[in-house]
Amino acid sequence: MTNTAPHELYDNPLITRYASDEMSRLWSPQRKHATWRRLWLMLAEAEQELGLEIRDEQLQQMRAHLDSIDFAAAAGYERRLRHDVMAHVHAFGDDCPDARPVIHLGATSCFVTDNTDLLLLREALQLVRRRLVAVIDHLGRFAAAQRDLACLGFTHLQPAQPTTMGKRACLWAYDLVLDLREVEHRLQLLRARGAKGTTGTQASFLQLFHGDHDKVRRLEQRVAEKMGFDATYAVTGQTYTRKVDSQIVDCLSGVAQSAHKMATDVRLLASRKELAEPFETDQIGSSAMAYKRNPMRSERVCGLARFVMSLQSGTAQTQATQWLERTLDDSAIRRLVLPQAFLASDALLILLRNIFAGLVVYPRVIEKNLRDELPFMATENILMAAVEAGGDRQDLHERIRRHSLAAAAGVNEQGQPNDLLQRLAEDPAFAAVDWDAVLDVSRFVGRAPEQTDEFLRDLIEPLRRQYGLSGETPEGGSPDGDVRV
Repeated sequence: MTNTAPHELYDNPLITRYASDEMSRLWSPQRKHATWRRLWLMLAEAEQELGLEIRDEQLQQMRAHLDSIDFAAAAGYERRLRHDVMAHVHAFGDDCPDARPVIHLGATSCFVTDNTDLLLLREALQLVRRRLVAVIDHLGRFAAAQRDLACLGFTHLQPAQPTTMGKRACLWAYDLVLDLREVEHRLQLLRARGAKGTTGTQASFLQLFHGDHDKVRRLEQRVAEKMGFDATYAVTGQTYTRKVDSQIVDCLSGVAQSAHKMATDVRLLASRKELAEPFETDQIGSSAMAYKRNPMRSERVCGLARFVMSLQSGTAQTQATQWLERTLDDSAIRRLVLPQAFLASDALLILLRNIFAGLVVYPRVIEKNLRDELPFMATENILMAAVEAGGDRQDLHERIRRHSLAAAAGVNEQGQPNDLLQRLAEDPAFAAVDWDAVLDVSRFVGRAPEQTDEFLRDLIEPLRRQYGLSGETPEGGSPDGDVRV
């Protein structure tokens, strides 16, 4: 394997194509194992503070080697010992020979593995939160710009009562606002595992402190504080409950569900030529059809979202099968699922921000599509206007019915334009109708513009204040970024 060229081995496209460097570094071996070393230092510091014989020189030696990890040496130890944590205990001890006796003192493997995972989960959730806020902000800007652009609404993917493009964007944004609150909730409930010992009983630490329960409790609290947590999980087995992983991946699945829905909507509207994704000058839509402008970003959002949603079952099954105080069948799947759920979520949120920062709207196409369907939708307004002008409601209704059926037959059977309005205008029974007034599209969208204003005022603006957003491009940088298929 050592002589194999990099391109001859599988690489993970989440790393090489999709996720940000920031999220990729977060789940890197360097970050994980450097955090292990920091946790060993935190434990030793806390043990010293509570009276164990640990010298300042030992702690200083540990501090000097937190990031200088010899991964080759650790790999060598693991091949021989078949234990990843002990391999790194030995590698750290090689770097800190004076501190070797106090590294991992009283701890079990999950002291470093689980506490590290919780630290990484917290930071990864914070990054997802930041990405979500940026997408919501861009959606708010889009909704404000399109608040009163009337467009055809759809139910059952069939033409329905008109709405506005701004109101539709609010529907997208609201799903993400709910997702954001769930991310905040998960962060609020996150705790440290702390120093719980082999099966969660703290027996090893109780022995270290000669039966002093108060010192064991204080040790746990001091380690949690050094980790930046104000509390630990109330009880654990060897691991913190895998319910936490399941809930977090459920939360990411919720983000993915919202993303998939709105990206699908963009794809549908792009097929109607009402919207278009950002499209760079030299971008190629198809290797064969040079004219194509495919919604490849939205398609990729859907693909990544589907992947995140598929991971949900893995964490649920892992939680369900943790026998008694723990089993090790959680290890391999967690190494795969937790990083990749965040890497894919990171990637799809970057893509969504890119899409909505540069989404192109075609008002004339939207107006044409609306007017093609408007004759049928306007019939009730036309009926009421003709009745107000003195017509007989039942006679007028029958005339509209006959004209509608004839117009529909022409559209569906012969491919003719919808001539219902022309038919009605030529019918003497509707001569008194003010056609300009009755066909004013603003009369068909109800309170959609006002609902958009209220949504932006009541939800988006407070969220912007909460997260200190200002300026035109949240998170900085180009709205396009490096986007690949």
